[in-house]
Amino acid sequence: MQVIKVKNYEELSKVAAEIIANLVKEKPDCTLGLATGSSPIGLYQNLIKKYEAGEISFKNVKTYNLDEYCQLPKSHPESYYSFMHRNLFYHIDIKEENVHIPNSEGNDLQKLCDEYNDLLHKATIDLQLLGIGANGHIGFNEPGTSFEQETFVVKLTEKTRQDNKRFFNSIDEVPTYAMTMGIKNIMQAKKVLLVASGANKQEAIKKLLSGEVTESCPATILNRHKDAIIIVDEAALGLVK
Repeated sequence: MQVIKVKNYEELSKVAAEIIANLVKEKPDCTLGLATGSSPIGLYQNLIKKYEAGEISFKNVKTYNLDEYCQLPKSHPESYYSFMHRNLFYHIDIKEENVHIPNSEGNDLQKLCDEYNDLLHKATIDLQLLGIGANGHIGFNEPGTSFEQETFVVKLTEKTRQDNKRFFNSIDEVPTYAMTMGIKNIMQAKKVLLVASGANKQEAIKKLLSGEVTESCPATILNRHKDAIIIVDEAALGLVK
């Protein structure tokens, strides 16, 4: 596992965007696994700048997103479908048919999970982008999730709902369930890129970098990945000696 230490969120975003841009240049038809939340917004902004400058094109890139809230329509401003289009897809030349985001609209969520899992089995993700939750979750794989888990519907912990409350008017609006790639799906990516910024990530980063692998901190499984890069800023590194 390679750890890249940076000063702040701005530098983190530039370094992460450079890694993804270099992959797109080397392999214009690459497949990216993408993430939502506040952590990747800066790197998406940097990728948009690179596209606008003519450095990279996404016209042959395919993407698969980690997760999506249940109980929210695609049109909701806080759905991850809306998030990805607002923060990246509307600003680049990616083809809509190459964009894959879990579909949680419907009554048979298990069937929708299975369909997304089948898509993932047919794809080879060249790089999977991850954030990390304050409790060590990756995607919506909360503490205690089996490392063998594939795409599933998860009941979000109160901690995760509270962390995401800032995107909604009140805690009552925050969905209680989400559909997510499982840890096994994530680990099948050729390369994993995890970005972590801010003091609230200190405990999770300390556990990740300790080398101990435990389901109580899902991100620690990345210690077993053959090509994982962790980009972490000074604030998130606070507890690491």
